[in-house]
Amino acid sequence: MKKLCLFIGFALLLSGFANAAEKPVIRLGARVFTEQTILAEITAQYLRTKGYDVQVTGGLGSNLARSAQESGQLDLMWEYTGVSLVAYNHVDEKLDSAQTYARVKELDLKKGLVWLAPSRFSNTYALALPQKIADQYPQVNTMSDLATVLKDEAKEKHIVALDTEFANRSDGLIGMVKDYDMNLTRENIRQMDAGLVYTALRNGQVFAGLVYTTDGRLNAFHLKLLTDDKHYFPDYTAAPVIRKDYLDAHPDIAAQLKPLAELLGDDTMRTLNARVDVDHDSPSIVAADFLREHPLN
Repeated sequence: MKKLCLFIGFALLLSGFANAAEKPVIRLGARVFTEQTILAEITAQYLRTKGYDVQVTGGLGSNLARSAQESGQLDLMWEYTGVSLVAYNHVDEKLDSAQTYARVKELDLKKGLVWLAPSRFSNTYALALPQKIADQYPQVNTMSDLATVLKDEAKEKHIVALDTEFANRSDGLIGMVKDYDMNLTRENIRQMDAGLVYTALRNGQVFAGLVYTTDGRLNAFHLKLLTDDKHYFPDYTAAPVIRKDYLDAHPDIAAQLKPLAELLGDDTMRTLNARVDVDHDSPSIVAADFLREHPLN
């Protein structure tokens, strides 16, 4: 009897090892900012319930992450259409959301990468006003409205805060000033770290500032987003991008990730980002709470 129990126990142990070995490994990458960390955590926790052995590599720079995926070191990334269009494929043509997605899907497929079903959020640029300025200037609702105030009140030298990268890119400040005919010069521009832009806005130290449309601090700091009425900023819809070789080997993953992507809209991402950046919750806890509140089959 003792030998039989030992045999059964050994058989169960071998069966456990076999089941573990059957789990497909997927290498998931994330770039070095809050939203990417949250997306990676949600995706990893969700895919583990689907039987995947998910290995996450976070804190990556954009170019490093892209190179790693193209070279086969990463299988899956959450990517933004505008990043692929402009930074990776060097397309400067003005395209709407659907056109941008279609173009990057076509271009990246040639590099062995497949864009899966997109989310409902776009983390693009925007200009925002502090609450105090928004109350003083209720007529300013668009970037064209802001351009008018900057021109009409040029003597006031209203300060606009921009992160250093945007301020020095040809498709950043220079193009924005040209398209909107904005009266922005060295005298009324302040370049700073992206995070400090939000601090300056919250403290009322600037008239307007460059922000990201899914940042959790927008609601927490009561910032007013201005409409990009001339559609200067590219679309940055987020979607899972997977290596074609991996998708061919595991075709079910496309259908598995689709309902997850469809849950994620602008307001949802702001709320999730705020829990980490404002409330200082752990991304893993935020991800677990989200999946518990939105059960997926």
